[in-house]
Amino acid sequence: MTGLKIAFVPIDNRPVCYTLAQQIAEIDKNLELFLPPRDMLGDLTKTADIDGIIGWLQKLDKVDKIVVSLDTVAYGGLIPSRRSEDTFEQIEERMKKFKSILLQNSAKVYAFSSIMRISNNNINEEEKEYWNLYGTKIFQYSYNVHKNAPETQVETDVPLEILQDYLKTRKRNFDVNMMYLEWAKEGVFDTLVFSKDDCAQYGLNVAEAQALEQCIKENNLKALVKTGADEIPLSLLCRAIAEGREIKIFPAFTQSGFVDRISKYEDVTVYDSVRGQIELAGANIVNSENEADIVLVINNFKEEQGELVMGVDVEGFAGKLELPEKPYIIADILNANGADNNFVEQFLHSEINWDKFLGYAGWNTTGNTLGSVLCCAIVKYLAQRVDLEAFKKVQAVRFLDDWAYQANVRKKLKSVLKEPDTDRLKSEMQNFETVLGSKFKMDLKNTSYSYPWHRFFEVEVTL
Repeated sequence: MTGLKIAFVPIDNRPVCYTLAQQIAEIDKNLELFLPPRDMLGDLTKTADIDGIIGWLQKLDKVDKIVVSLDTVAYGGLIPSRRSEDTFEQIEERMKKFKSILLQNSAKVYAFSSIMRISNNNINEEEKEYWNLYGTKIFQYSYNVHKNAPETQVETDVPLEILQDYLKTRKRNFDVNMMYLEWAKEGVFDTLVFSKDDCAQYGLNVAEAQALEQCIKENNLKALVKTGADEIPLSLLCRAIAEGREIKIFPAFTQSGFVDRISKYEDVTVYDSVRGQIELAGANIVNSENEADIVLVINNFKEEQGELVMGVDVEGFAGKLELPEKPYIIADILNANGADNNFVEQFLHSEINWDKFLGYAGWNTTGNTLGSVLCCAIVKYLAQRVDLEAFKKVQAVRFLDDWAYQANVRKKLKSVLKEPDTDRLKSEMQNFETVLGSKFKMDLKNTSYSYPWHRFFEVEVTL
């Protein structure tokens, strides 16, 4: 892995998509990660500078591998992929140019494209304008069409022109994904992943996933359909780094009798999600700790996954935490978005062996947590020249974000403030900085915070 050079094109400019990749790469002093300038990437309201990103990649010195979020190049980002009015023909023309750059570079390509999600709510923050009136109804229509197809004609009171616009956008995105499968037949990708984001048991998105899987199987392509989204570029980065190395991971669940439960926003069991994320990261799952190189400790839920900000509180970890003797990772998935305070309290009272501890995460969905923490862990595990301070920095950011903010401060601030306030946020975070600074032997007093998308949902932690 000496001098491995990887180009990385994120989904958008959020910290978990952009800076987390940078921070993880810095753990291995032999790894060079190249990203386009952050201001070229899209956000909640801005579309990425597509021509700028294509030009950046074209001018980049030769790299060994390319990890790319295809939505960024095709539509300008994950959110623009749901809003863009570009035709299939316009996108096809743009992507032909991009494809020629990939082929000229001769680097191995690890790519990801989303299957357009269907949110079961009337929130249009990340969707087209009409979602605030018809989002739930479109979700129900989609659910019923897939569940009852082809036997029953599904009725809906969504206005025809809105339904037609929605279905037109879906078809365009599906056609773009089918185009990528044609590229896969030509050998453009070393790995191609289609992501299922915010899934239910039925839906047009689920039907599309099944159609893509069928095409992949029939043509024996290097492509996969996976549940998740934001973490997948990190999973592919990990896969690119781990290629050619056998890494065996044993999943140890805090609630081993409940691994068949399904997390919020996912459509597979917790065990299948864990297995899928391990395999996508380029590692192998094993059945015992004795066989393993790394133990993945999963703090999972019993009957229902909690969701702190939504008021879904579930019983926290009540056992005695015994950390493995082998190198270990922690995926805290008891809640969708936010750490389990009981679990973190026990972890912070235990002795941390920095040689064996490979990372913690507890943000957003089960897939988000697993994919990101596996990337951090495997980069550290494989690194020939580990930068321990860089690793500690990643961990401080994760605990300040996933534990301090998401599990504690966010709900408090949201209950008393109408708009995000960084001064108030800093004030509320100071006690957590003190606890973590003492435990990690780091000075966290000058940590600053921002709301990159001007909403409570995510923060950026800058050490």
